[in-house]
Amino acid sequence: MTTMQQSLARPGFTANLQAFWAVTRREWTIFLRYPTWVIALFIWPMIFPMAYLLTARALSGVDGSGLAQFQLNTGVSDYIGYIAVGTTIWMWQNIVLWDVGFALRNEQMRGTLESNWLSPTWRFSFLMGSTLPQMVSMAMFMAVAVLEFSLIFGVRFEGSLWLSLLVLLVSIPSIYGLGFAFASVVITAREAHAFVFLVRGLVMIFCGITYPVTLLPEWMRSVTYLLPQTYVIHAMRLAALSPVQLADLMPDILSLIFFGVFWLTAGYLLFNWMERRARQTGSIGQY
Repeated sequence: MTTMQQSLARPGFTANLQAFWAVTRREWTIFLRYPTWVIALFIWPMIFPMAYLLTARALSGVDGSGLAQFQLNTGVSDYIGYIAVGTTIWMWQNIVLWDVGFALRNEQMRGTLESNWLSPTWRFSFLMGSTLPQMVSMAMFMAVAVLEFSLIFGVRFEGSLWLSLLVLLVSIPSIYGLGFAFASVVITAREAHAFVFLVRGLVMIFCGITYPVTLLPEWMRSVTYLLPQTYVIHAMRLAALSPVQLADLMPDILSLIFFGVFWLTAGYLLFNWMERRARQTGSIGQY
């Protein structure tokens, strides 16, 4: 094949963009075909934090005397908001692992992955195309969660809306970059439920979704600060619950930018490596 033929056979930016948009439209169409997802949208933000909130209320004592120790360790008096923010970030990462992490596996089970893989298209666009509808649904999930926390649990969001949105924005690369890396592994492993349970367990234990990480032993804190969710939770609590300035969030924001670059790069490189390995072993067409 000549150089000109190779350039003609290689898809350009417009073709890759069209493939990305086609996958996005397909996923959004499937998303709208099953409207019962709205039920989970309203139930999970209310049910999941409830176990931790009731436990915290029980441990605080009948007269609430234990809340003084909580405020001493956390610097905030609203333990409901503290737990609500932590559990919401945990649910965000958990949903990304299931939805984005299993996007290619679900397409493989539908029998469409192999035929799409044979097309002269940037294959990473298949994964990115399934991410955009998921991000839209998560934005709706966050909005419903904030509304329910305010109306049902009485959480007072005394922070800045714009700083909270900024924290969410800089958190997206690390949250979804981890999902991309996870999806790449699933191409070969095919079944990765154990990995999901492992990752979300690490976030639950080490990132302080219901308690300050300063209470952890020193060896556990060394792991805590290697996980981007730690900085997401800490920054979001400051931005949403306290009247802070941008300078107060800069250490967390800079850390999240670093983790975002790292995980996006790692996810892309791992995807390319697994894609080449899958072509060599023929695992793309295997159930």
